[in-house]
Amino acid sequence: MTRHYNFCAGPAALPAPVLERAREELLDYQGRGLSVMEMSHRSPEFVAIAEQAEADLRELLAIPDNYRVLFLQGGASLQFSMVPMNLLGQGGSANFLYTGIWGKKALAEAKQLGFPVQLSGSSEGSNHTQVPAQADIVLSSDAAYLHYTANETIGGLEFDYIPGTAQGGLRRADGVEVPLVCDLSSSILSGPLDVSRFGVIYAGAQKNIGPAGLTLVIVRDDLLERRCERIPSLFDYRAMAEAGSMVNTPPTFAWYLAGLVFQWLKHDIGGLAAMDAVNARKAARLYAAIDDSELYSNPIALPNRSRMNVPFVLADDRLDKPFLDEAEQAGLLNLKGHRSVGGMRASLYNAVPEAAVDALIDFMADFEKRRG
Repeated sequence: MTRHYNFCAGPAALPAPVLERAREELLDYQGRGLSVMEMSHRSPEFVAIAEQAEADLRELLAIPDNYRVLFLQGGASLQFSMVPMNLLGQGGSANFLYTGIWGKKALAEAKQLGFPVQLSGSSEGSNHTQVPAQADIVLSSDAAYLHYTANETIGGLEFDYIPGTAQGGLRRADGVEVPLVCDLSSSILSGPLDVSRFGVIYAGAQKNIGPAGLTLVIVRDDLLERRCERIPSLFDYRAMAEAGSMVNTPPTFAWYLAGLVFQWLKHDIGGLAAMDAVNARKAARLYAAIDDSELYSNPIALPNRSRMNVPFVLADDRLDKPFLDEAEQAGLLNLKGHRSVGGMRASLYNAVPEAAVDALIDFMADFEKRRG
């Protein structure tokens, strides 16, 4: 069997040791005589898996005790609805920073449901090549929370700061605290994070957490009381927290695999500081190769270049198809850019090894020598 290098934006590469462990346990989980996929989610065996996964995640991210960790379904896109349903029950408006397609979708979903929304900042003026400056963020007088997408997977635009201040967080003009809600789908676990700066963090699993089908939500305790009066139980953060994320049958196998990823980060990588260093090296090498080239280019402002998703274009788009065809023949998979923007995109999530980036850089140099 040959494993190629996978640069897919999601579902993304998974660590080889995790896949090997899952393969070993697929038919017989730790001598129990059945697969994790066949277990009752309420069995002692699976409850132990779930509890260990949460404990490992809490350790990795140093999650404070006054936050609940939820393992949900529906993908990050469902959180575009769940967040306003859970945070606007006491009135006020949802404030948004718009820096790309996913932030735009989150705003549109809240608006479609009839919730009041306000735009607090945008990167449209730079054609989404630079995030708005913190000084330019304007909260509405009734802001109930501020939502932003830390890393726009499609455009490759990443915030180089967390809105607000470490001492006082975000506050409206009248001094009321405004919780920060962050879509961290494509950058969670890529390095250390101060969870206490946020009210809600959510992330689809299929990039740095595990396979598609699982969504992680980290929510501060006090915000569990802000939900709308009429809300489906499966959308209710408080109900999910009280039930240990098991109001209904959760995505058990995805939860189990996420737990294996957490253990890989802890024991194989050495924690998020070590992972951060690896990711910095990968991104720096690829951006350097792009910047030193006459064939490839990346338009994003240097401070806001994504470490996880590196889009680039060729000077002659007639070379796009040959580039992709030859890359696939070389075992470099899923480099085609999103259909909305075109070009190329290399996603460098945690499970993409440094050797993969080196192989891509070598291929790009050879392609430019032959075709540029």
